[in-house]
Amino acid sequence: MRHRLRHIDQIRAIAVLCMVEVHTAAILPPQGITVGHPAAFFAAAFGGMAAPMFITLSGWGIYKSGMINANMIDQSDKNWIKWISTRVIILIVCQILVNILLNIERGGRFYWQTPGVLSLLAIAAMITPLLLRMSMSLRLGIFFLLLLSPTIIGEYSGLNWSWEERVNSIGYIEWFERLLLNGTYPAIPWLSYIFLGTLIYDFRAEIKIRDNIIIVGLIVTLISFLISIFRGENWALTSGEAVLTFFPANTFFIIVSGTMVIFAMRILEGDEASGGKSRYEEKLSMLEATGKISLTIYVVHFAVLGFAAIIMENRPRLGILEAFTLTIGHTLIWIPLSNWHQKNIPNISFESLLRKMN
Repeated sequence: MRHRLRHIDQIRAIAVLCMVEVHTAAILPPQGITVGHPAAFFAAAFGGMAAPMFITLSGWGIYKSGMINANMIDQSDKNWIKWISTRVIILIVCQILVNILLNIERGGRFYWQTPGVLSLLAIAAMITPLLLRMSMSLRLGIFFLLLLSPTIIGEYSGLNWSWEERVNSIGYIEWFERLLLNGTYPAIPWLSYIFLGTLIYDFRAEIKIRDNIIIVGLIVTLISFLISIFRGENWALTSGEAVLTFFPANTFFIIVSGTMVIFAMRILEGDEASGGKSRYEEKLSMLEATGKISLTIYVVHFAVLGFAAIIMENRPRLGILEAFTLTIGHTLIWIPLSNWHQKNIPNISFESLLRKMN
């Protein structure tokens, strides 16, 4: 197997670009577009897939990196502490930086202390030694438990909370509640994607098993559609009354999005896992640079959005064409910027800093 799989970088690029798109659309919503508008649903669909894809791939990468390091260092060695602490520190610093760049007091979306995707990945880094020691069956069991956790915790997930309630916290107890149960990306249930990533890595050579999982997932997706039709309820919403909800993430959402992640990886993979080529090796090669610095792009694009939020604060919304052009333009510009970066300054990134510190 190649040291760096091309289809993983390609799908990681797709994930971070989708996140850029949905975040930009949230800061620059066009005039006359409501939550129920098809354009809003289309934009939200990319965001709904982006975070699960990004986190699952992070779980895949953390697990793979942990496996490699486990073969090189003693698990009781101080190098393990360094390996974990380096990731945790960088991810937490990046999370705080993101929160400051898009601070709610300047027209943004977060408070400085708001837990998010990167704090979730910091938790994943901390439990990596435990993941490596767990059997596949135990990780599968925990995955299913996390899958059902939205139903188990019920109201504790903040079913009817406003955005303000979900991103804010007063004191340490509430902050840990947001981190673990009812924030934007709480560990329960979002760690399910980390465990999914480890399982995908374990099944990397078991194509038939992954195909069967996709089939089961698609059946569940169809069932969710039918439930939506029979109930006369929205199929998917960011939050509110729907079969699939993102804030908070419910069981149907985790199953459907997890299935789509596995499906997307299966499509792009081709024969690369067995030593061959990825399916679109050359056609999507321009995305690989973006995938290699996905963490850096995730952080830096919030600087652009923070500036846009300040400009747009207390101003009327943009027209549809103007908002669409700016959103797509801001999304796609990261592809040539990433390729320029990798050719000219590849060592200036959070990913490079992480490698150097290790």
